[in-house]
Amino acid sequence: MKGIGLAALLILALGVGIPGANSTADTGLPTTGSFTMHPIGSIRKANGKTEVVVHKKYQAGLLGIDGFSHVYVYWWFDQNDTPEKRATLQIHPSPPGNMAHPLTGVFATRSPFRPNLIGMTLCRIVSVKDNVIEIDGIDAFDDTPVLDIKPHVPRFDSAPNATIPWWLKGK
Repeated sequence: MKGIGLAALLILALGVGIPGANSTADTGLPTTGSFTMHPIGSIRKANGKTEVVVHKKYQAGLLGIDGFSHVYVYWWFDQNDTPEKRATLQIHPSPPGNMAHPLTGVFATRSPFRPNLIGMTLCRIVSVKDNVIEIDGIDAFDDTPVLDIKPHVPRFDSAPNATIPWWLKGK
């Protein structure tokens, strides 16, 4: 992060009012509104290694993670944040701008252009030591804020008979 602190960026990015912030679902609880997220760590890429470095105060949350082969790492596209990119709702995907592919809504893609800049990558765990998870790689930059980590559980994280659009087949 250059120029603006990460906490300030997250407050600006997520702490703004959202139209309909007082709306409620059938439960009567608010369904939208302002909120903040606090990174639990960051990505470190150095010496040929890729690591998720969890802040020491969250280290206890890693207990048992070494029993899994893979984790989902949720991260913030902090180096991709512009009003124009957040306003982009349709693209020609894979890679972005490929006019051979149909115009597609960002929620039907893995595009970094989206209203909330949350990235998710399934990563193979190489090792776990203290507050550091070494992974086999991630499509995030060095120093990218990490928002959450969840284990990959094949029984829950599989969708039998799942389908994909034609432009993703063979990739």
